[in-house]
Amino acid sequence: MSVFEMAGHAVPSGERAIVDIPVSVLSDHTPMALSCQVIHGKRPGPAAFVSGAIHGDEIIGVEIVRRLLRTPQLKSLRGTLICVPIVNTFGFINHTRYLPDRRDLNRSFPGAATGSLAARLARLFVDEIVSRCEVGIDLHSAAEHRVNLPQIRIDAGSKRVQELAQAFCAPVIVQSKLRDGSLRMAAREMGKDVLVYEAGEALRFDEQAIRLGVKGILRVLHQLGMIASDKGLSSKIRPVLSRHSHWERAPMGGVLRAYKAAGALVEKGDVIAAIADPLGSREEVVKANFSGLVIGRTMLPIVNEGDALFHIAEISRVPKVDPLVRIGEETEGDPLFDEDEIL
Repeated sequence: MSVFEMAGHAVPSGERAIVDIPVSVLSDHTPMALSCQVIHGKRPGPAAFVSGAIHGDEIIGVEIVRRLLRTPQLKSLRGTLICVPIVNTFGFINHTRYLPDRRDLNRSFPGAATGSLAARLARLFVDEIVSRCEVGIDLHSAAEHRVNLPQIRIDAGSKRVQELAQAFCAPVIVQSKLRDGSLRMAAREMGKDVLVYEAGEALRFDEQAIRLGVKGILRVLHQLGMIASDKGLSSKIRPVLSRHSHWERAPMGGVLRAYKAAGALVEKGDVIAAIADPLGSREEVVKANFSGLVIGRTMLPIVNEGDALFHIAEISRVPKVDPLVRIGEETEGDPLFDEDEIL
C-alpha cells in the first residue's frame, strides 16, 4: 500500500502519525492548528474520517475519539482513518459553540480560502480531510442546557449511509434534511456520506453515550471492511427509524417541571410538563401533539414563552425495551473498555 500524504506529511503504510495543519495565528501571535491522527493501514481499503467539536462546546466527541484511538481493532486497520478530535479549537478553548467572530462553523461549509475565519477553517477541513475520504462520522451533542438521546442523523439520499446508520446501532435513526452550510451538505455535494452522532449535553461527558459512540464507530468501520474482527461489537439494540420530528414549545414563561426524560415514549395528548409562574397564580400543562420518542429536551427549569422544551420523533415502530435500559445493558461492564484507564 502506498504512502498516505496530507498537508506535507507522508504516512507510510502500517503506521500512525499526528499531523498538525496550520489554521491561523491569534492576535497574541499564538499559532492555531487543526490536529489529526492518521492511521494508515498495511492493506488497502476505504478512507474515512471521524471528527469532534465542530461546535467547540460539544466535547463528548473529543473523548470518543481519544478512546477510539486506543482500541485494539485499529491495529489491523485496512485503508486509512483520519481522526480529528477538535475541529473548532477556538470554541473548545473558550467553552463556546462558536468561533471568535460568533459564526457557527457548521453553517459555514464548504467555506472559502479568503472568507471569514469560519469560512477559512471550513474550507481547510473540506480540502484536507473530507476530500481524502469516502465516509465520515461527525460527533455532536445537544446545545448548551439541552440533552440528546444517543441518535444517528442522516438524510434519505444515500442507501450506503442508511446501511451504515443501521450498523452503528444507536437507539434511533433520525432522517433530517440537509442544511445549507452544514458539513453533511458539503460532503454530499462531493459524493461523500457523513453520519452525525448526537448524544448528551454540551460541556459534559456521558459515559454511556461515549461507550456507545466508540462501539458504533467500530461497527461502521467493520461494515466498511476496514476492520476484520467484530469481537465485542455485537449489539442488542435494534434502531428505530424516524422520518419526522417536532419540538414542543413553552406556551408561557415561568418555572418548568418536566415529566419526561430523553428516551421516554409518549402518546399524543400525554401531559409531559407543567409551567407555572413563580408566584403560583398561573399554571399551564404541556401536552404531546403526537406520539413518538423523546430524543432531546431542555435541562433548564426556567423558560420563556416559545422556548423549545421536548424534541419528539415519530417512530416507525415502538421499541420492545426502553432505549435507556438498552443503552445501559450494552455499555455496563463492557470488555472493550479498560475501567482503570477510563477513570
